[in-house]
Amino acid sequence: KGFQWSGCSDNIAYGVAFSQSFVDVRERSKGLSSSRALMNLHNNEAGRKAILNNMRVECKCHGVSGSCEVKTCWKAMPPFRKVGNVIKEKFDGATEVEQRRIGTTKVLVPKNSQFKPHTDEDLVYLDPSPDFCDHDPKNGVLGTAGRHCNKTSKAIDGCELMCCGRGFHTEEVEVVDRCSCKFHWCCYVKCKQCRKMVEMHTCR
Repeated sequence: KGFQWSGCSDNIAYGVAFSQSFVDVRERSKGLSSSRALMNLHNNEAGRKAILNNMRVECKCHGVSGSCEVKTCWKAMPPFRKVGNVIKEKFDGATEVEQRRIGTTKVLVPKNSQFKPHTDEDLVYLDPSPDFCDHDPKNGVLGTAGRHCNKTSKAIDGCELMCCGRGFHTEEVEVVDRCSCKFHWCCYVKCKQCRKMVEMHTCR
């Protein structure tokens, strides 16, 4: 109410059609009997839905001295970062699936039957990610044993997360820092070397 559709809306229908012919065609050429092709086709569609469901109305006001007597509005795609955030949320809640035959059709269903079926907007995966906690040369994973961690942090650098529940060693080490720095005219800075003992935490 109070505005008219005008201007150039983003041609989302063309974008979806182009994406389907450009991105999906490679998967369809593999045949729909491939689990990976089914997964990629599903996730491609979920990506398109993330854009479609977050389209926004943008408007421009017209009138004397910038008053909004008439508004011209059009539909625009969400910003790239907004789409990225939506897909990241979907990624964090992705469903592990496996291929099953229902009648003559092959479909992806949740591997754990206790989980609710995924929708067209959810992301799915076939293989769980490798465990980055332990040394695994085959997958190029170095593990976290021996890594320095922050005892007080609850973030990714914290000992609780980084050490994967294995605990950590604590030792006192002497560090040498520059201190009592003074600027001398002109033009250099002269510092003293200070030694102090600090606690160092490393993952077991």
